[in-house]
Amino acid sequence: MIQVTRTIAIDEREIEERFIRASGPGGQNVNKVATAVQIRFDVRRSPSLPAEVRARLEQLAGRRLTREGVLLLTAQRHRTQERNRQEALARLIDLVRRAAIPPIPRRPTRPTAGAKRRRLKAKGHRAILKRLRRDRPTDD
Repeated sequence: MIQVTRTIAIDEREIEERFIRASGPGGQNVNKVATAVQIRFDVRRSPSLPAEVRARLEQLAGRRLTREGVLLLTAQRHRTQERNRQEALARLIDLVRRAAIPPIPRRPTRPTAGAKRRRLKAKGHRAILKRLRRDRPTDD
């Protein structure tokens, strides 16, 4: 089990890993060794995630989520499979952690009396400036 938060843990069997060839650094091995890792995590069918976390994770995932609800993360920054694997898992855990934080509800606020006065004063000042810019009839 991969512990994400105190209440959420993802079973390692839910995560599917594929190693692919990476673009970028690799030296002589770049065309021979599959060092990049692609992690697939089925968000919609995961029994480890509560419904509200699942919904927020789908929003956070954006384009990384397929139509079927599978989250795809690719890591290819490092030259070894193990470091790329660790990075991909860390990114998955970070995404789930961010999705686990419930959004803070917005409290409606009202402008203060002073703010209203300042706004109306600035508005009046702007109106005076515009009035002064108007063309005046010339005396001929």
